[in-house]
Amino acid sequence: MAFYIVKRLLWTVVLMVLISAITFYIFYKLPSADPAALRAGRSPSPETLALIREQLGLNNPWYTQLKDFLTDLFFHFDLGNSFVNNEPVRPTLFDRIPATLFLVFGAAVVWVIVGVTVGIISAVFRGTIWDRILMGGALLAISAPVYWLGLIALFLFSDDIGKFGILPGSGAYQDADGFFDKAHTLIMPWIVLSAAFAAIYARLLRANLLETLSEDYIRTARAKGLSERRVVLRHGLRSAGTPIVTVLGLDIGILFGGAILTESVFNIPGVGRYAFDAISRGDLATIQGTTVFLALGVALMSLIVDVIYAFLDPRVRY
Repeated sequence: MAFYIVKRLLWTVVLMVLISAITFYIFYKLPSADPAALRAGRSPSPETLALIREQLGLNNPWYTQLKDFLTDLFFHFDLGNSFVNNEPVRPTLFDRIPATLFLVFGAAVVWVIVGVTVGIISAVFRGTIWDRILMGGALLAISAPVYWLGLIALFLFSDDIGKFGILPGSGAYQDADGFFDKAHTLIMPWIVLSAAFAAIYARLLRANLLETLSEDYIRTARAKGLSERRVVLRHGLRSAGTPIVTVLGLDIGILFGGAILTESVFNIPGVGRYAFDAISRGDLATIQGTTVFLALGVALMSLIVDVIYAFLDPRVRY
């Protein structure tokens, strides 16, 4: 296992180099805006543009720019400066990571609990009215766009503009202090972000659990006199839930790059909102930094999932 982890870490480094190089090519060789013009502001003179291009190294050959970028990234962990306000990307990004992690992990707890519970109930009571109601609700949750669901939630439950006013609304996270106050402001974002994920997990677990409950070892467990609850939760769920671990790891890894729609609707100062603002302004350096961070999150979560697999499924060996 230790050898496998070391090998995967080395492969992750190689993967990050490739992704960083591709990201550099996309954002610097195929730009949607001139970085020098973004840095210079409104109506810059040709002399100012030429000076900024020289400072940013934009006059150098592309391979020299790529080498400098990779050197700064992997040896100094320098993501560069914003082309709009010249602020360093790394400290600004790091300041926003806690908000994103709080949002993502809180929503993950909600969607796992709800998704697994609904999936088990639907599988155990297959074909009943409860199965139809739960799977119908899951289909609705999957179909509802996040931004639409967020706006509806604000319209109904926000304490400033909502009809019922029972939960903190947009922007409340920035004014909250302390763990519990911040958690209170994230109740509505957690529910909105977790709705589609919980529905997907419920449908996936239901299908896997129905297949698992028809296996021979499940019939053997029942024949030995084990209770149905123990058969389902201890034997069936352990096998049927293994694919959930893969999906969960990848979903969390992807959301490390920021839940852009949720953070934008609820005005949460996370990585997603940071990336959204950068995209709106054409800030290539910031977009590039958040993209590399997203790739790192997916790669690390993929490694963690593979390691967890070995503990959940005795058949998995590395």
